[in-house]
Amino acid sequence: MLPIVAIVGRPNVGKSTLFNRLLGQRRAITESTPGVTRDRHYARAEWSGREYNVIDTGGVVPGSEDLFERAITEQAELAIEEADVILFVVDGVGGLHPLDEEVAGMLRRSGKPLFLLVNKTDNEARETTAASEFYGLGLGEPITISAINGRGVADFLDLLLAKFPAPSSEPELEQPMKLAIVGKPNVGKSSYLNALLGYDRAIVTPIAGTTRDTLHTDYTYYGKTITLIDTAGLRRKKYVSDAIELYSAIRTMKAIEECDVALILIDATQGLENQDAKIVNEVLEARKGAVIVVNKWDALEKDTMTAVNFEKRLREQFKSFEYVPIVFISALTHQRHTKPLELAIQVYEARKSRIDTSELNGALLEDISKTPPPSVRGHDLRINYITQVKTEPPVFAFFSNFPDLIPDSYKRFLEHQLRDHFGFEGVPVSFIFRRK
Repeated sequence: MLPIVAIVGRPNVGKSTLFNRLLGQRRAITESTPGVTRDRHYARAEWSGREYNVIDTGGVVPGSEDLFERAITEQAELAIEEADVILFVVDGVGGLHPLDEEVAGMLRRSGKPLFLLVNKTDNEARETTAASEFYGLGLGEPITISAINGRGVADFLDLLLAKFPAPSSEPELEQPMKLAIVGKPNVGKSSYLNALLGYDRAIVTPIAGTTRDTLHTDYTYYGKTITLIDTAGLRRKKYVSDAIELYSAIRTMKAIEECDVALILIDATQGLENQDAKIVNEVLEARKGAVIVVNKWDALEKDTMTAVNFEKRLREQFKSFEYVPIVFISALTHQRHTKPLELAIQVYEARKSRIDTSELNGALLEDISKTPPPSVRGHDLRINYITQVKTEPPVFAFFSNFPDLIPDSYKRFLEHQLRDHFGFEGVPVSFIFRRK
């Protein structure tokens, strides 16, 4: 088990900037607006060959009655419970704040090892004056750093490593399946994540757009480890009104790129809208596995044919993803809430599968002989050989006498026949055509 380091502090002291500095990349959203980081944000960092997990948290405001600030503080408290070491970040420019004293009291009660980091000390002249007033917190000697330019961070990291337990000699585990939970705002993505885990891993409120960053959580399902990725809701571009939402949308698209399979949640009370279809297409164009999850199924009046008719309408409305499985759930009541995981695992295994060349040719060449390609520009088109050249995603090469002339309609026929023989439910497949 890797050590866990939690970064905490009041709003706008540079916690996410430090998080990015430790990772060496812009993983967390950083803006001058307080409250940008809401949920716990996990990532793996490394220093001097030693890896550890780091958690970025939202700004702690103890005792606040604000809905978001209360939820953010609860999330930070959970991060503190999980952590082996805490990094308490304060503002060296703004100086000691009453909220710093309240956070310090909360950290003292935790009993966890911690470092008091005085951030924004960008030069030598600021170091002494910036650190002196924070001695009164009673948390040991303040360490001056500048997260934005890296000043003092390397020396601090050497001290941090000394707090870690000895490295484990456990063997490296198999890479888990990465499963992204995506969809429009307020379709229940975070509620679904919490239903799976059995506790409030993500902040859940009735306000659309609560989740901004992506959240990574390892989850074990019948012995199989799955990395669940909860994402910010995607909106049409005209609704992305500020930089924070823009960054969130970018991170959601990065989550799609990162995942193996995506669960695309839609709202049963709204049906499949154009924006839902766009998200499905984004997943499929990225050549990721896909499962459509119709959430809030408990909110509909139903009879024995409701699910059948609902799915039929979806298939008729958007024929381009006819091979994507559809499942109906309620995150609120936990109705069939594990079924999407079962389907996602099947899609994941299909995405990794390789079809034996002889089996592939034996099935498809017979179909091609019965329904050969049409003549194009007076040329008699032939396909002589097929082989799978790649997995994750599956790619198949078709060898033909005129590969550039194969019509799109015939390519769709070939895909249909391939799926008819070998499945690939929820898996985009790619074809390349080469000269014999």
